[in-house]
Amino acid sequence: MASWVGMRATATPFQVDAVARAIRSTPIIDHHAHPLLKLDALSKQPLLALTTEANGEAIHSATTSLPHLRAVRQLAAALGCGYTWESVVAAIEDKRLDCPEDWTAECLSGIETILIDDGLDSEDDANAYPWHDDYTRSRCKHIVRIEKVAADILRRIGRECNESARTGDVFDDAFDEWTDEFDSYIVNALDDTDLAGFKSVVCYRTGLDITNEPSEVQETRAREDFKEIIANFALLDFKKLQTKSLNDLVVHRTAQIIQASPSRHKKPIQFHTGLGDNDLALAKSSPSHLQDFIRMYPTVPIVLLHAGYPFTRETGYLASVYENVYADIGEVFPCVSQDGQERILREILELCPWSKILWSTDGHWFPETYLLAVTQMREVFETVLCDYVRKGHIGWRAAVDLVRDVLFKNANKLYHLELDFSELEEETILAQGAYQSDADVLRAFLKNQPAPDFVRICWNDFTASQRMRMVPFRKFTSLLNEGKPTDIGITSAVFGLIQNDWMVPTASATGEYRLHPDFSSLKKGPIEGHISMNGEFRQRSGARVPLCPRSILQRAVEFGAENNLSFLIGFEIEFLLVERAEPKPGNTTRYYSTLTTDGHAWSVSRYFANPKISALLRDMVSTLEDMGIYVEQLHAESATGQFELILPPYPPVQAADTLLHTRDVMSALATAAGFKLTLHPKPFAHACGTASHMHMSLSSSPGGSDDKPETYHALYAGILKHLRAILAFTYANPASYERSSDGTWSGGRWVTWGTQNREAALRKIEGSHWELKCMDGLANPYLAIAAVLNAGVKGVVDREVLVWGDCEMDPAKLTANDRKELGVSQMLPGSVEEGLAALREDGELSELMGPELVEKYVALKEFEVKVLGEMGEEERRQWLMERY
Repeated sequence: MASWVGMRATATPFQVDAVARAIRSTPIIDHHAHPLLKLDALSKQPLLALTTEANGEAIHSATTSLPHLRAVRQLAAALGCGYTWESVVAAIEDKRLDCPEDWTAECLSGIETILIDDGLDSEDDANAYPWHDDYTRSRCKHIVRIEKVAADILRRIGRECNESARTGDVFDDAFDEWTDEFDSYIVNALDDTDLAGFKSVVCYRTGLDITNEPSEVQETRAREDFKEIIANFALLDFKKLQTKSLNDLVVHRTAQIIQASPSRHKKPIQFHTGLGDNDLALAKSSPSHLQDFIRMYPTVPIVLLHAGYPFTRETGYLASVYENVYADIGEVFPCVSQDGQERILREILELCPWSKILWSTDGHWFPETYLLAVTQMREVFETVLCDYVRKGHIGWRAAVDLVRDVLFKNANKLYHLELDFSELEEETILAQGAYQSDADVLRAFLKNQPAPDFVRICWNDFTASQRMRMVPFRKFTSLLNEGKPTDIGITSAVFGLIQNDWMVPTASATGEYRLHPDFSSLKKGPIEGHISMNGEFRQRSGARVPLCPRSILQRAVEFGAENNLSFLIGFEIEFLLVERAEPKPGNTTRYYSTLTTDGHAWSVSRYFANPKISALLRDMVSTLEDMGIYVEQLHAESATGQFELILPPYPPVQAADTLLHTRDVMSALATAAGFKLTLHPKPFAHACGTASHMHMSLSSSPGGSDDKPETYHALYAGILKHLRAILAFTYANPASYERSSDGTWSGGRWVTWGTQNREAALRKIEGSHWELKCMDGLANPYLAIAAVLNAGVKGVVDREVLVWGDCEMDPAKLTANDRKELGVSQMLPGSVEEGLAALREDGELSELMGPELVEKYVALKEFEVKVLGEMGEEERRQWLMERY
């Protein structure tokens, strides 16, 4: 195989996921932030300041800004409250009353340490920087705001001069005292191990156009201005250093002392640049004003804060051409819209090496500022960097390095923190094989076996029709070897077609998606000479297609991971073997009939004496085992020719992939043996229906226990809360409702659950292991699992209460009082139309699945129902059996 193994053309979804995992799991050194307010001072500052630098009356307009609206959604999700600002404010106030420490810990989760500038005006109301140690893994350190130090010294000297009525030349002594004391402070700070660096807000005071005149000229002007301040001190309400000559002198003296220090590890100066409140002179806030200053101090590390926004490109340029300059991209999270943040990240990466980029929260006053900054950073980093990886602009390994450098390693090195970066996540990714190229994966997969004839790239559409494209193996490997993409163009009408390729009237044949094969899903088969992979649809830009069912499930899994939840999913494949017959006179539709058997019944052994059936079932199990799919059980079901094959549990996406591949294998083997395998939910009115029961359990949960009732009860409460809408995905065809009935072990017609109750829609088996019975083989498994996971995870986030009691009998036989006591008040939809209506009405689940997906899915299903409704009952049954 070595002859064709060459460069990887595109990153696999699994490799892109490795980048996303790095973004979500890399510990953060927050190198620029401010202290949180003491609990009794929180009400002194407006909560609207979370996403804006506006103050006074101007702050109220923030409610109509994109950053504010985004923050409301994100805070509401974290707080488990309504999606309005009023609900968010109320929920935050509840947190402050009930569990402020826990909420603060949640907001600061993922932050390794904070370098804290505590020079804000609310000094007396703020917690000291060591207080924050309780919420970070490593001790926090201090950043000195040099203008505040200078102002404090000047204020003391001014008072002393005023009290002693100094005059004349004594003012010169006062100036020398001021500069000497300031210099001494900076010198001592260089040796203070708790002090990580310095911060200048000269941008706010007199602008970044710092004078670069000779030092004697600067000092002469500063001395005169200082004397004037002292002489008039009694008349001044002195609070801040607002005189240009003094501000410029303070910055220069700090840089001179740092440059003159003998230490190889010089402490940086941070400069506020760009974005700020209305005290700032915007025209003088561009970091480009600092260029001459930067040249004067080539050994002094200089950090340009806040991406210089809106002068982001200037920031990136300066960091790229001067060795001592670094670009911070904090505060724009969360003060700029999502599109703006993405543009800022792209602009800073246009020119600036990522080894010169640092990230910070600029968190201040409220813990929610930290939460929003981290949440939005991860979202934007994932969008931009994963897009770069998919396009091939950067390798995925390099993207992982970029994330770790920007979030941790660059700050660790620049500020000489000497913190250890945990390699645990990297080892995990390596163990999962994410560091393999597509060619490596394929070569390992085909080791010691003959090359196949074809490579299949498969997808499952909205009608649960399994579709695929085949590429001759020689062509596929030549694409890999030549470094060309292995994705395939597919019409964007792909999610507007029903089973016979009729197109929904609202769909269009224009446009194209790219179907990207996921090499981690490689399997032999389903027939000899073929290998198969599942694909995900992407835009040409590499962005996810919001209609792609597999991507939607990936997103649901990520939603769970964000809330420390992961899952195992297992399926029972019920299937019916039928015989093909010649079409009836005057009918071109193929006709299927039941097998002729000797007393077929549930779990009977006699049926396996039939050599033809026995050989087929044996071949199914052995063929699947050869593909690495190990069947757990196999038995006869109740209907004639009906059987059930049980798959092992897998993570959700793998579970859906495996289910679809297994069905393809079984169908191919049945056809080769002279049978037709059907998944029709109710192929014969007199016989038991055919389902696709889904088993689900937590593989992890908060606190590390898989079986914490408070977690899985909230999970399943969320599922029951949204179950009527979920049925739009799990009972997706009119035939599904022919099976749905009471008293037939099909899960019944009621929204409820019960321990080992097969008449309940949700059967509790043990601990967090439950079974969803209202699903069949005509459901797209990606969408079905995604709907269930989204509803369940939202239940955990919202701490839903399991108001339904444990139903121990057929819910259809409950009395009215019984139902009231058990909280059984709703029936499941009785038709596709009713299920789709329930989905439309469930705004929460629709938002989780994606409004565009729900709109397109409902439209297609309504069209499908219309087409099927125009058929006769027998024609419709045979038509569906032919396709499923």
